[in-house]
Amino acid sequence: MVIRTSAMEALRIVFCGTPEFAVPSLRRLAERPDFSVEAVISQPDRPRGRGQRISGSPVKEAALELGLHVYQPETIKSESAQEFLKRVAPDAVVIIAYGQIIPARLLTIPRLGWLNLHASLLPRYRGAAPIHWAIANGETITGLTTMQIDAGMDTGPTLLRREVEIGPHETAPDLAARMSTIGADLIAESLLQFNRGEISPAPQDAKGVSYAPILKKEDGRIDWARPAQQIYNRMRGFAPWPGAYTTFRGQTCQVWGHPGMSAEPWTRIKPGEIIEFTLGFKVAGLKVVCGEGTILELESVQIEGRKKISALEFCRGARFGPAERFA
Repeated sequence: MVIRTSAMEALRIVFCGTPEFAVPSLRRLAERPDFSVEAVISQPDRPRGRGQRISGSPVKEAALELGLHVYQPETIKSESAQEFLKRVAPDAVVIIAYGQIIPARLLTIPRLGWLNLHASLLPRYRGAAPIHWAIANGETITGLTTMQIDAGMDTGPTLLRREVEIGPHETAPDLAARMSTIGADLIAESLLQFNRGEISPAPQDAKGVSYAPILKKEDGRIDWARPAQQIYNRMRGFAPWPGAYTTFRGQTCQVWGHPGMSAEPWTRIKPGEIIEFTLGFKVAGLKVVCGEGTILELESVQIEGRKKISALEFCRGARFGPAERFA
C-alpha cells in the first residue's frame, strides 16, 4: 500500500547511479522542492580516461557540486550498505545505470521501493546496452520506461513510458544525451504520481521480450556480408566503443562511413573489396562493397596505433593493388 505524504512534505530520496546518463535526473530531483535527496550512492572511484587517472564517476562529481552526501560501497551487497539504507530510511531509491545487481533484501527498505529509469520501451531491450542495440538493430523508435525493480533483470512492473524517435544518423552518445534529459522529467513525474496513488505498477507483457547485452569487443567487428545500411547502423550504435573495425593487410583498423548510392548492385564483387572512384583523373573517394550488392562510402580510417585520417589520406598512403579488401 502507498502511504501518501502531505502536499508540503518532500519525498526523501536516495539516488543510486554512476554514468553521465544518470546526471540530468539527479540534478532534476535535487532542484525540485518536491524531493529531498538525502544521499547519493555511486560506484567507487576508478581509473578513467586515457591517462587512467583515479577519479569519481560523473554522478559523484555532480553530487559533490550539488552539496550532497556521497556513499561509495565497494559492493551494494555488503552489510554496511544495508545498514546505511536502513539508517537513511528513504521514501524511495531512484536507481539509474548504477552498475551492480541489487540484492532482494534491500528492495523493501524504501516504502515506494527502488524506481528505475530504463532506456527502452520495456519489455524490449532488457539489459545493459538498450540504446546501443536499438540503433544497431535499425530501430527508428525507442523510448524510456520507469519501473519498480524486482529481483530479475529489468523484469519489474512498469510505471510510465515515453517514446523517443531515433534520427537516421544519430549515434549512441547523441541519443543517450537526448534521452537522459527526457528521462529526468519522466522519473520525477513517476515518483510524484506513484506517491499520490495516481499510477500503479503494471506487470510487463510476457510477449515482445528482447535483450540488449553488455557490449563486447567482438560486437564491433564488421561483417562485410551484411548490407551497407546494417553496417552503418552498427557503426552508429557501437560508438564510441567498440566502434566498427576490420582488418587491412593484417592490421586492425577502425572505419567510419555511410551507405552510398549506386546505379546497379555490386553483386559480382566479393564483400569487403575496396573500390576507388574518380572525378576526372583524381581519386575522389573510396567505396567498400557490402552484402546484397550495396556499398559503403568510406569517410575515415584509423589503423591501430596511428591517428585517424580521411579516406583520401588512407588511399594515398595505401596505394591499393588489384582487388584489395578489408577482411
